Amino acid sequence: MRTLEWQAERGALRLIDQRALPSELRFIELTSAGEVAQAIREMTVRGAPAIGVAAAFGLALAARHSRANSTGELLSDLHSNAALLRAARPTAVNLGWAIDGTLRVARGAASGTVEDIRRRVLDEAQRLANEDVDTNRRMAAYGADLVRDGDTIIHHCNTGALAVVDYGTALGVVRAAHEQGKRVHVLVDETRPRLQGARLTAWELGELGIPYHIITDGAAGHFLHRGQVQLVLVGGDRVAANGDLANKIGTYMLALAARANRIPFYCVVPLSTIDHSCPDGSAIPIEERDPSEVLELEVHGQRVTPRAAQARNPAFDVTPNELVTAWVTERGIVRAPFAANLAHLLAQGGPA
Repeated sequence: MRTLEWQAERGALRLIDQRALPSELRFIELTSAGEVAQAIREMTVRGAPAIGVAAAFGLALAARHSRANSTGELLSDLHSNAALLRAARPTAVNLGWAIDGTLRVARGAASGTVEDIRRRVLDEAQRLANEDVDTNRRMAAYGADLVRDGDTIIHHCNTGALAVVDYGTALGVVRAAHEQGKRVHVLVDETRPRLQGARLTAWELGELGIPYHIITDGAAGHFLHRGQVQLVLVGGDRVAANGDLANKIGTYMLALAARANRIPFYCVVPLSTIDHSCPDGSAIPIEERDPSEVLELEVHGQRVTPRAAQARNPAFDVTPNELVTAWVTERGIVRAPFAANLAHLLAQGGPA
């Protein structure tokens, strides 16, 4: 079951509505680029790889419904819809990467007909979806070598099949280790304020039959300090050229606690998440979401915060590269110095 999938017979993008989990596994169908942008913005679909592929299918929907009579008009329509999709969430680099790649394919087909462009854009979106699944499985195979039988792992946010097209990034590593027969246990950070860990990661682990306990975000340091954790696994929404990591808010504090207790901290990301145009973490745009996500929390039916309270709600933070033990990619495991070893990895076509 894929998180998102093209429905050819209806010309629609079908995806899991992640807002309904874990109480309900609900599917919705989107038929326009505007609906896809809204789904990304409202986190109906989330996870850097997933929203990138969703945006590519959004452009396929834009091409399908465009009334353009010429290839030039269709390209103009696609660029307008690309701007709408790109603005949905600013931090995840996969979003812009998928949009830019799909637009290149569209421009490459401009010497043909309007129908040629429509077909090529849809084919590219489907190619990205299939490639994502293959990439995740290869990353998981490399990462599983870092996991020993009996390990306890702290995991932040959600990086499983729900965050991608299928299988997962950091949680995919846990899944692969489990499928190899290794006994693993996961401490699942709640991941406030939207609780992607408590809602989504816990649901996925339950479906996979992998033992876990949910912990509050602030409890991670306790378990690290007591020696009850062997490694930390996270995903990433954007990695700068120097290896600084933008990921779900709370990742930086988790990395600091791991370093203080000499616990390996691994980031599992596809190469598409690395932004070579971004020199370091200070250049990564950080999305700040609606304060209501923090302020309108209820416990036992009662609002927790005072009515007059204000809040700040950054969705991501930046972890400096020196706090990352290694990056797990589809081409192998990359260790510091990041920039040099990544270049070696790409040049050699294999692990650095």
